[in-house]
Amino acid sequence: MSRFTRFVADHSGRLAMPILTFPGAALAGATVRQMVTDPAAQVAAQLALRERFATPALLSCMDLSVEAEAFGAKVSTAEDEVPTVIGRLVTNAVEAAALRVPAIGAGRTGVYLETVRRLAALPARPPVLAGMIGPFSLAGRLFGVSETLGLSLEDPELTHVLLGRTTAFLTAYARAFKAAGAAGVIMAEPTAGLLSPRAMATFSSAYVNQIVTAVDDHQFTLILHNCAAKPVHLPAIFRAGVKAVHFGAPMDLPTALAQTPADVIVCGNLDPAAVFVQSSPGEVRAAVHRLLGATQAHRNFVLSSGCDVPPKTPMANLDAFFAALADGWPGQTG
Repeated sequence: MSRFTRFVADHSGRLAMPILTFPGAALAGATVRQMVTDPAAQVAAQLALRERFATPALLSCMDLSVEAEAFGAKVSTAEDEVPTVIGRLVTNAVEAAALRVPAIGAGRTGVYLETVRRLAALPARPPVLAGMIGPFSLAGRLFGVSETLGLSLEDPELTHVLLGRTTAFLTAYARAFKAAGAAGVIMAEPTAGLLSPRAMATFSSAYVNQIVTAVDDHQFTLILHNCAAKPVHLPAIFRAGVKAVHFGAPMDLPTALAQTPADVIVCGNLDPAAVFVQSSPGEVRAAVHRLLGATQAHRNFVLSSGCDVPPKTPMANLDAFFAALADGWPGQTG
């Protein structure tokens, strides 16, 4: 049992651990741009969130542009929006073969490594979970999402070339987070959720498993996040060999929990936009209660958002989310 899975198993009640980083900017008097470029701003935002909500773990931001930018991709940034990759860095086999794996610390990867170092050095020593992209999703940021999906059908060999490069970098990046003191990484692999189950196993899970084999141990856990996966993808996802999964709104969590070994943690899956941003506080509480009621038989379930919580999420809705955990819910036993 790893530090993270032991932390979940030993928790006395139901655990709430949304992917909550960017809303901390408002609490810390910072901007999203500052958070993704300055470790001090990112740490301040996490501490502000922890003070307000007593969050059980500390997270670095889920910024799926960082790794592609380190490879050389162009990134668009704004004061209060999460950065995004623009254009395509790789467009053909020659460019893919010439793609160089960047050094760890290149671009803004150093910002996230330093953030984790600072969070891991805090006196209370809560679990720190870093954020990073998955191998197929990174290939999509470099080659284009729709183009990479098509490439997996039309040119599997070239797809594997790209995945070899992305996996080599991500393995080293995960190792660096581990060395910085993280208890694990939340690896976002959303583009793989657009694949068929067979293709997911081939072009995502096989490569995620390489990273899991390289870094997972009693101190470190790779948590595989896929916000597009559905129940049909579950067998392919578990071929990655992970001990914790994190699902988005498309996943039927009771179905997922019924098919998940009891020693594997399942996290999710309240919709970040529909629930956290667009609902009223009362509706947020009701959504939490429904999900807790539907999963109450499973000690390996962790209540969470289905993906990262948007920067401009109303604080009243976050208050309602955490308060709802203590409410109890219809049909609760014990």
